[in-house]
Amino acid sequence: MHFNWTSIVFTIIAFLILYWLLTRYAFGPLFSIMEKRRELVLKQMNEAAQTREQATAYVEEQKQALQQARKEAYDIIEQSKQTGSKQAEQIIVQAKDEAVRLKDEAVREITSERNKAVAELRSEVGRASVQIASKLIQKEIKEDQVQGELVDQYLKEVGGKA
Repeated sequence: MHFNWTSIVFTIIAFLILYWLLTRYAFGPLFSIMEKRRELVLKQMNEAAQTREQATAYVEEQKQALQQARKEAYDIIEQSKQTGSKQAEQIIVQAKDEAVRLKDEAVREITSERNKAVAELRSEVGRASVQIASKLIQKEIKEDQVQGELVDQYLKEVGGKA
């Protein structure tokens, strides 16, 4: 095998010139574009990470808001139950008080009516007794005027008390 040194030297020189031209005119802009692309990708990755963090924070915030809403709903339900129980107790107490009042009023009315009936009965019995006594006395004492006056006086007194 035989090496041609002149062609190897020309090839190396051509390669070096090509490398220098590529470095000067092609690699600079190419590497610059690749660097910009790398920065853009990094920026997008950072934005995606921030967006993911914001989404996670938002989800946590929504979970907390939902938990708070559930707690408030439960508290409202419990408060409604307690209010309902209190109102039921108040209604029962009012009904009992009303029943006691009506019973007391009925007892007073019955007592009043009974007292009126007893008083009326006493009055009637007193009148009847006086009428019976006066008829009996009138029969027995028609002749004696003095005794008649005493009986009349007695009857007036008894009649005035009744």
